[in-house]
Amino acid sequence: MSKVGIIGATGYVGIELLRLLLNHPFVTVEAISSSSFKGEEIASIYKMLFHRTNLICEDPEEVIEKSDVIFTALPHGLSEKFALKALGKKKKIIDLGADFRLNSESSYKEWYGKDFLNSDIHKLSVYGLPELNRKKIKNCSIIANPGCYPTSIALALMPLLKNSLIKTNNIIVDSKSGATGAGRGLSLKSHYAELNENFAPYKIGSHRHTPEIEQTLSSIAGESVEVTFTPHLLPINRGILSTIYCEPKDNLSLEAIHHMYKEFYKDENFLQVLPLDTTAEIKNVKYSNNCQISLHENYRKDKLIIVSTIDNMIKGAAGQAIQNLNLILGLNENCGLNMISPAF
Repeated sequence: MSKVGIIGATGYVGIELLRLLLNHPFVTVEAISSSSFKGEEIASIYKMLFHRTNLICEDPEEVIEKSDVIFTALPHGLSEKFALKALGKKKKIIDLGADFRLNSESSYKEWYGKDFLNSDIHKLSVYGLPELNRKKIKNCSIIANPGCYPTSIALALMPLLKNSLIKTNNIIVDSKSGATGAGRGLSLKSHYAELNENFAPYKIGSHRHTPEIEQTLSSIAGESVEVTFTPHLLPINRGILSTIYCEPKDNLSLEAIHHMYKEFYKDENFLQVLPLDTTAEIKNVKYSNNCQISLHENYRKDKLIIVSTIDNMIKGAAGQAIQNLNLILGLNENCGLNMISPAF
């Protein structure tokens, strides 16, 4: 059994990660930490864990010492120092924050307001989207787990960009997320009276996932890709639905594009290309590591419309991190992730 630990276990992503790892057949969770609940038993904070675990929130250094692989589920700017300590002890890190997602230090400073703590360790990291970087992930010591919005968008566009089938300078992305995407910290927008019976865009034209989206899509396409990205907040707990508008280069039929998508993803366990005339919906991916994609076109047949859905807490965070864990441990990617969404 491989020993894993979580630094930042009491946030929404951290506790989702712990919930899934406790059911993983080939790992044991040796230690967890929380800056807000140090010394407290995790089951006293999240009571669904009563009689499931006796883990107590310890110091991050103890988590690193006791674990072979360490997950960091922390706000941006906090994971680098733990990655440095873990590397010094020949441990592996899977970071679910933003510290290692951007290749450019200047871009990171522009969007996150910080410099890299140590530029050299960023050269050792790999962007942890398995469907894109599977071979690199297997032999890497620092995995940058992708953001939730970038995951839903990259998976939706990868077949088109890999095959150079769309124009890359006018892609429009309209994404909607459940409230857990904002994390456990309180804000005015997350109050019940503000969120309930409401639906609104936020951070229009300035969301921090924008450079990650463009960097990932450009890497896939082998050329610069520009997007106009607008996120929205839904009055639901979990789930992301991205609607993407793009212009094809050639006059391929929707049927031909659909066939190409099915062939492209035929060996991917978690990618489901839906039949034509079917629309991807959040409820069909909730509590799963799946991404469902549906393909459409406008009535003039000169624009492609792609709908992509994931659970932001699983394929958009904790589940994808475990998929990366399975890769670096040489396990089947499905281990601990064979969940089927409930019907209701």
